[in-house]
Amino acid sequence: MTSTAMIPVAEDTAASFGGRLLRTGDDGYDEARQLHNGMFDKRPALIARCQTTADVVDAVHLARDAGVEVAVRGGGHGVAGRAVTDGGLMIDLSPMQGIHVDPRRRTVRAEPGLTWRTFNRAVAVHGLATTGGVISTTGIAGLTLGGGIGWLMGKYGLTIDNLQSAEVVTADGTVLNASDDEHPELFWALRGGGGNFGVVTSFEYRAHPVREVLAGPLPHPFTEARAALAFHREFTASAPDELTVGAALLRAPDGSGTKVAAIVPCHCGDPASADADTKALRAFGAPLADLVQPMPYPIVNTVLDDAFPKGALNYWKSGFLPELSDAAIEVLVEAFERVPSPMTAIFLDHVHGAATRVDATATAFPHRQEAYSVLVLAQWMDRADTEVNIAWARETFETLRPLLTDGRYTNFLSADDTGFLRQGYGVNYDRLVQVKRDYDPDNFFRLNQNIDPAD
Repeated sequence: MTSTAMIPVAEDTAASFGGRLLRTGDDGYDEARQLHNGMFDKRPALIARCQTTADVVDAVHLARDAGVEVAVRGGGHGVAGRAVTDGGLMIDLSPMQGIHVDPRRRTVRAEPGLTWRTFNRAVAVHGLATTGGVISTTGIAGLTLGGGIGWLMGKYGLTIDNLQSAEVVTADGTVLNASDDEHPELFWALRGGGGNFGVVTSFEYRAHPVREVLAGPLPHPFTEARAALAFHREFTASAPDELTVGAALLRAPDGSGTKVAAIVPCHCGDPASADADTKALRAFGAPLADLVQPMPYPIVNTVLDDAFPKGALNYWKSGFLPELSDAAIEVLVEAFERVPSPMTAIFLDHVHGAATRVDATATAFPHRQEAYSVLVLAQWMDRADTEVNIAWARETFETLRPLLTDGRYTNFLSADDTGFLRQGYGVNYDRLVQVKRDYDPDNFFRLNQNIDPAD
């Protein structure tokens, strides 16, 4: 393990650094090194809590001069735990939370330490929104760089489909602006290629007029789970772009521990059409409650927050179902019948509409066919329960695997999912390798879903 003494900080760098340089024992060190996923307990030799792009440049030079491993932390939500390093240098972007909304141009310039909760709130003041995941505590940086499945994707595409430019600190400490006009290959790679190419210090997004949505969960008794998921399949087959519908097998949030099959719509279009478009969904079966209601868009991104507490131990398996077949439904329901933890859930995101009307090679994110993104999310609190929960997730995934496509969503890959790397980048892998060679030939940024420039 690298000692702190092996990462020297020159006096002039220490004096000019706008954030904080934390070592073991410093106030704030333990809090800064902790990730959302409690599975990981690593201790960096140095944590550079950056306030500005200049701080990021300094941190890159510190790590390179010391020859140590570097980790980059945005929101810290990545399930694979690669935002922290043992003995190396962590570049902590969480203090960088600046945001500027231009309502006339409908653009947003945002720094990488923001979560979607803060981003959505700032943008909503102007009656605007950008596709941004389904959990408000997720950081904008990681979700964006991996693709960005979210509630608005049917109408407005993935998060990366709304990215217009990015400021990037590369492996040699150079600051670049990447867009369709400047460093277009780098900009292409950033939209789905993760943190392989540099540290993004600001994102410029396109925003859309979305003030209120019709959304909320429709929980059905678990005894009706097969019927509910079959209806979900039939209903989503003709859902309009404005209506994105998710489904989940999980425990009721009322503390009863009751298993439910929930269908969760989010309609971002005209209120009059929203009622008509969701009528059949709300009329199906006998839900335990109908919590679908008009709400400000930022609220829908908080509906599932309580199911993802910080510090819980997480192990995920995921893939894409080309169809929600009866066989797939049977695997999911049977697996949830024997789930070992009350915190575990299975989620289905219906990828459709605008998100699928983009060519697979237009951005680095290649998964543009209509499909159901399935996430087997094992979650528990006691480390003694780790083995049984991981075993359940792996067994569930292996049973489901023959029904999946070859594609994988890199934002959902766990630490041991390295064998699925090419499936994550798909047809774009070779092109991504070339961009990696151009911008990070030494693989300085390797704590990610790593693209090896030597491939």
